[in-house]
Amino acid sequence: MSHENQKTWAVQPDKYVDEDVIRSHWEEILRLMVIIKLKETTASDIFRRLNSYSRQNSLYTALKTFGRIIKTLFILRYIDRVGLRMDIEAMLNKVELANRFTRAVAVGSPREFIFALQEDQQVAEACNRLIKNAIICWNYLYLETKLQAADPETRAEMMKIIKAHSPQSWAHINMLGEYDFSDKKLADNFGILPLKTRP
Repeated sequence: MSHENQKTWAVQPDKYVDEDVIRSHWEEILRLMVIIKLKETTASDIFRRLNSYSRQNSLYTALKTFGRIIKTLFILRYIDRVGLRMDIEAMLNKVELANRFTRAVAVGSPREFIFALQEDQQVAEACNRLIKNAIICWNYLYLETKLQAADPETRAEMMKIIKAHSPQSWAHINMLGEYDFSDKKLADNFGILPLKTRP
């Protein structure tokens, strides 16, 4: 890449990577990549071992320097490509939605450990997952019923909306309500009631 028009760049570099340290350890870097590719060990094990060394370790420094190149290329692509930014934003929104879903289902503050024993923590987490899966399952069952009853044009429009949204929706669920698991109520488990619409 020519640097003749560098002064016109919107993003100006403030420093350059040390290419010499990468070149001097290039064979070691490739050896690590081969080991990971052959699954003789995992990347996490390698970096855990490297992190245990001194920060002045030359191989650690070379890998960190090489990583700056990868990171810089990604940042430039992120700045230049609108589609990439939109995809990343959509994924981050899904992650945030999942976190909000967990907080909505959990009683109290899910960020705090209210159980001292590991077994109790595991039971609480399993219950949390069960409730979330039940809500998602209900959403899918309801959507399936609506799709089957819709005409082709409405179904196509509904599919577009479904693809653009997540099944992790809980606004229609009364999280603090009274739950009746009696045989009488469970007998009507497959009767899907009409969705309540806002006035």
